[in-house]
Amino acid sequence: MIIANWLFTNAETLYFGAMKNIYRPLLLVALLFSGCSPKIGAGSATKSSNRLRVMSYNIHHCNPPTKEKAGTIDVNAIAKAISAQHPDLIALQEVDVNTKRSGNINQAVLLAQKLKMNFYFAKAIDHDGGDYGVAILSRFPLSAQKTYKLPKNNSARAEQRVLAIATVEIAKGKFIRFASTHLDAERAEENRVMQVKEIVKLAAAETLPFLIAGDLNAAPGSEPIKLFDAPFTRSCSSCGFTIPVINPKTTIDHIAFKKGNPFNVIYHEVVKERYASDHLPILSVIDLND
Repeated sequence: MIIANWLFTNAETLYFGAMKNIYRPLLLVALLFSGCSPKIGAGSATKSSNRLRVMSYNIHHCNPPTKEKAGTIDVNAIAKAISAQHPDLIALQEVDVNTKRSGNINQAVLLAQKLKMNFYFAKAIDHDGGDYGVAILSRFPLSAQKTYKLPKNNSARAEQRVLAIATVEIAKGKFIRFASTHLDAERAEENRVMQVKEIVKLAAAETLPFLIAGDLNAAPGSEPIKLFDAPFTRSCSSCGFTIPVINPKTTIDHIAFKKGNPFNVIYHEVVKERYASDHLPILSVIDLND
């Protein structure tokens, strides 16, 4: 009798509880087919297999400009600036590996470890007991990495510059080529012109979709950028200024892809990170169309 009374009293709860269990799977199925999907924007960790968040950052050997005289090295600040943008691919410039000025640390390795990414370092010159150059970071597997020396004139001030290229598997069986570079910084354009011409020649031989990013030390409208724009499409036509970090006045950091490649730029921005380096990082969201 006690059991019968309890069943009678709780009949409504039991009924609707059972019905909830029946309809919960149906509700989940309805949600799956409702056409709702999360928006992918800046800062989102959700990604389409064909959508790439591409970053370029001259990191000033992890030496914040406000602490340049003190020789402070702040790898964590660079890692934090990068991590905040959730990039898939990063082209780094002014990377120190085992130099005295940076405390004999391998900045490429440390940044890759902190960001949990794969990396490739391309040495440009010997510097202060170690190496100095550019790097690629990637959340995808890297292969077929190669460093190309870029041409320069015979001036004693002409520093060796390089182009780093790697194959990136962005999805199962889907590959692109990604490059990082840092062109000559002298006032005269001669070396930058020669270096852009060499990059154009190297890119022409690439058969996979080709992305390139870096500090070109050249602003839109300059002769090197005119040469660069002939075979490449930059990720912005009216780009924000990237240097100096306080009151920036010029754009010398660029992201681009080879014309005819199936890329589509969704978004481009100059990231307002003013502490970690003397350059502002840039970010482009780019789709690879099937």
